[in-house]
Amino acid sequence: MSSKDQVLGELRKRIREVSPEEALEMVKDGAALIDVREAEEVQEGSAQGAILLSRGWLELRVEQQVPDKKRSVIVFCRQGLRSLFAAEALEKLGYQDVASIAGGYEAWKGAGLPTSAASGLSAAEHRRYARHITIPEVGEEGQLKLREASVLIVGAGGLGSPAAIYLACAGVGTLGLVDFDVVEESNLQRQPLHDTTRIGMPKVDSARSTLEKLNPLVEVRTFNERLTSDNVDDIVPQFDIVLDGADNFPTRYLLNDACVKHGKPNVHGSVFRFEGHASVFVPGRGPCYRCLFPEPPPPELAPSCAEAGVLGVLPGIIGLIQAVEAIKLALGAGEGLVGRLLIYDALAGTFREVSVRRNEACKVCADGQAFPGYIDYEHFCAG
Repeated sequence: MSSKDQVLGELRKRIREVSPEEALEMVKDGAALIDVREAEEVQEGSAQGAILLSRGWLELRVEQQVPDKKRSVIVFCRQGLRSLFAAEALEKLGYQDVASIAGGYEAWKGAGLPTSAASGLSAAEHRRYARHITIPEVGEEGQLKLREASVLIVGAGGLGSPAAIYLACAGVGTLGLVDFDVVEESNLQRQPLHDTTRIGMPKVDSARSTLEKLNPLVEVRTFNERLTSDNVDDIVPQFDIVLDGADNFPTRYLLNDACVKHGKPNVHGSVFRFEGHASVFVPGRGPCYRCLFPEPPPPELAPSCAEAGVLGVLPGIIGLIQAVEAIKLALGAGEGLVGRLLIYDALAGTFREVSVRRNEACKVCADGQAFPGYIDYEHFCAG
């Protein structure tokens, strides 16, 4: 007898094996059912109600999925061999009632017992997003949420560049980009979506080229136009989340008002020289941008970005914070920046926070306030 057969023989003496029918009855009585196959195998489907926890991560993650070690646990693989080793590992972790399904998933299917469709993530997605999937707060369910999410990024410049890059890398399924400008050499100091070969190209086309190379699984939709009161009601409702990467006051106020009107979360970011701001405005859950800044400043106090300048790396920091906030909104995880304005001082190397309350008299988001219509502000920072 080979050493493998000897080991399996010893395991079968110590590990209880149950038939698929017995396992189903145990699950009905409250037992946890764990599929220890690899992601590629699970694409063919799984036993209905099974927890998907591959053998390689079993010991590290099982206590998060099944914290009660007195609860009965049933494990299965394809044919019932790996699950014997998995059951042994669970016993070593202190689980008191562990069983393995004889014949594995093939026996379960052969018995005609309930199955569920594949998780929806392809093998390529499992490989690409493996480091996400291993995080309990994300997992396969969270990655599917990201794939189903859509984020509109207004501005393919300093803030929009890092945000778009990392949202694409994270697997957000649909990214919208609004920008009417073309790539200029002065953009390249802070806008990594673009490169020297694309000077003169529309920014949205340059951005799409970069993002599709980074992640061909993501759909990129572009709007090569200025966001105005004439088109904002057509564009904003198409997306779940809006990321404000605008570099001028007219667009910020227009976008805020549209997000309130259509009930869309607005992930705000802004930069000036060495200072950056970030916040999240969710209609009905907190203040809007106008609660913080009711009206734009007068033109003499709003120098153009070209006149004032900005440290090139600063939009990268703020844009990445915006990407994190958008991902948290898509996942429904963590504490967002709702009601909080995060201020980063690059020279001092400090972050500080300011609480922002909803203005009960806000002319846009106050309860019972009829939408006042859009205002197209002019003569403010344009770049």
